[in-house]
Amino acid sequence: MRTSGKRQYLPPEEIYRRSFSRIQKDFGSYKFSEEEMLIRTRIAHTSADVDFAKSFVFHPEAINAGIRALQEGKNIVTDVSMVESGIRARLPGNYTGKLQCFLYDDGVAAGAKRTGSTKAAVAMAGASDDFRDGIVAIGNAPTALFELIDLIGEGKARPALVIGVPVGFVGAAESKEELMEMQVPFISNPDRRGGSPLAAAIVNGLIHLAFNSR
Repeated sequence: MRTSGKRQYLPPEEIYRRSFSRIQKDFGSYKFSEEEMLIRTRIAHTSADVDFAKSFVFHPEAINAGIRALQEGKNIVTDVSMVESGIRARLPGNYTGKLQCFLYDDGVAAGAKRTGSTKAAVAMAGASDDFRDGIVAIGNAPTALFELIDLIGEGKARPALVIGVPVGFVGAAESKEELMEMQVPFISNPDRRGGSPLAAAIVNGLIHLAFNSR
């Protein structure tokens, strides 16, 4: 134990070990592939909710598509900077793809005002060339996911994998439902819960599988 004043603390590595041990125990008899279990465990660790992690839906090609995109150095596009920040430190230093968030780019706010849309939707529409054959990770804005779904449906976007976990009371569950009906590899969950830390955790799990498990 480490001490701070009158309190005693476990070292970080022991907290990490115990947390993952409890998560594995709480998963019980649920059977997933080793790769899927790694990502679900990270979801549970991030959300402190194993039942929530069990509820996630993985397209059959999702993990392979994500690993392949990363190993081929494809771009990763996020809807908000918090997702971007949560991923950046996990990427290998020699990664050849770009990690990008376009939310604060010039013209986005003006475009949203002009069209009556949201900045997240306008930013996603402008990024379609950047995430071709790459990964799109949406953890905050349902409108970004709706826009991406429309772009895919119109043949204007072709990401290898969509991680769609926006959070909110308006549009979050509905956007995920539409995503899970599309013929595109995805990782998502069927309710209004979600968030940027979850989107980052899922990408980071894929990064581990792509570069640390070979």
